[in-house]
Amino acid sequence: MPVTIPERPFESFQKIARAKQGFGCVITEKLDGSNAQILIEDGKIVGVGSRQRWIMPGKETDNYGFARWVQENEEDLVAKLGDGQHFGEWYGSGIQRAYGRTGNDKRFALFNTGRWSDAAVRPACCECVPVLFAGEFSRRNVDQVMRDLAEKGSAMVPGFMRPEGIIIYLPGPRILLKETYEHSDGKWKSAPVNDNAAAEAAA
Repeated sequence: MPVTIPERPFESFQKIARAKQGFGCVITEKLDGSNAQILIEDGKIVGVGSRQRWIMPGKETDNYGFARWVQENEEDLVAKLGDGQHFGEWYGSGIQRAYGRTGNDKRFALFNTGRWSDAAVRPACCECVPVLFAGEFSRRNVDQVMRDLAEKGSAMVPGFMRPEGIIIYLPGPRILLKETYEHSDGKWKSAPVNDNAAAEAAA
């Protein structure tokens, strides 16, 4: 059989990151709200989305009022965010844990900490998820961050003592992982770290 060019998109094998790059990580607080995004192209907002669909202002078409909020803050968002696909968590009053917010107090926390942690750089209407740890990726460090978060409460909303968990970002392979308190064995609040087990898990 002669070999020909198939009429289908070409898919290459994924690029493999160097192992040395995979040892570092950035851990942020996982917020229990609603995943959201703003798509800006050529200086204009061309799309507003939830986790699974595009949305727009309206009782049946919005997602907890996020599209309406984007519309109301369009000038600031476009000027400061710039072109790109900007992801974050829409959280607060009436959304999942609410974090003690009442009335119509909802916030948008951007995920890209490397770009938006500085309040002077990001739009005034936006927040950024807090960095809890930056350093070596190991079971021991992840466990410690989970214990600290459980004991001290939310870093995003000080005083809120029921945080959901953490997001772990591995910049080398560009992988996101999560750890949560619920739907697990609850070891974070009671069991001490076993250094040998942590070393094996990190190996």
